[in-house]
Amino acid sequence: MKHLQSKKDKLFYMMLIRSFELKISEMFAYGKLAGTMFHLSVGQEATSVGIIAALKEGDYITSHHRGHGHMIALGADIKLMMAEMFGKVTGYCKGKGGSMHIADIGLGNLGANGIVGAAIPIATGAAFAMKYKGENHVVLCPFGDGAVNEGEFHESLNFAALHKLPIVYVVENNKYAMSTPVEKAFPVIDIYKRACAYGIPGELVDGMDVENVFSVVKQAVDRARSGDGPTLVESRTYRYYGHSRSDPAPYRTKEEENLWKSRDPIETYKNKLLSEGIIKDQDLDEMQRKIDQILDEAVAFADQSPYPEPSEIYTDIYV
Repeated sequence: MKHLQSKKDKLFYMMLIRSFELKISEMFAYGKLAGTMFHLSVGQEATSVGIIAALKEGDYITSHHRGHGHMIALGADIKLMMAEMFGKVTGYCKGKGGSMHIADIGLGNLGANGIVGAAIPIATGAAFAMKYKGENHVVLCPFGDGAVNEGEFHESLNFAALHKLPIVYVVENNKYAMSTPVEKAFPVIDIYKRACAYGIPGELVDGMDVENVFSVVKQAVDRARSGDGPTLVESRTYRYYGHSRSDPAPYRTKEEENLWKSRDPIETYKNKLLSEGIIKDQDLDEMQRKIDQILDEAVAFADQSPYPEPSEIYTDIYV
């Protein structure tokens, strides 16, 4: 992805993802968004940017219900993202998909999915199609730790390993499937070690470090592209908020939350780039001003856009 080649670009997109999600949270509070609040990935920005940066034009991803970051890292039009959040006809899915079902085939996103684990076989099928057609592309399939105990995880990885499909599976392990901690759901909490059951590599990355995520996933993507089959990557990260707006996360301690926030992926990366002389304080100010302008324009666009006509309710339904 050309727009994520430099370290400064990676920082900008992490900042954009967080600012976008905080903005839609604000818009929800103002009653601009219909329905319940969406699933925010605040805290997980390094994983979203790091995995997408490892791809090339023509590669594909699937996504899940906490997938705003993936879409933005792909280079999504923020106006169309915001319009979709508002349920407006100018959104990516004409206002019908909302937060959890954004897709753009042209951008490489085969679609987010609100069903736990449902994108895993979709991504595997896409990878099979690429191999069948002889295309030199890769599919990236991120999903949460809760999806790993679904049957389609086993079926898909078994099939992908058997056929050496060009796919990289990324477990975004933020420690909780809704309110269930990993320690209570897995007898072996090192999820990446499950890869050995399928005879494929399993890798563990620090999901709060964008360069670590990028480096490991890039190797896995290159391996898949060269015909050596899939890799299972576990990215250990953390979501700062509850599962959704209705979840105050009483199952977590403040000590745990503060420990993870002390390793904030954006602040840590800012300090790293400042110390390396790659950016200056004025660069950060300019980046934030640009992001604020992008979001203000997106909100105005979404606010002024019309809702879909009721007659459109059955349009784009194929079954």
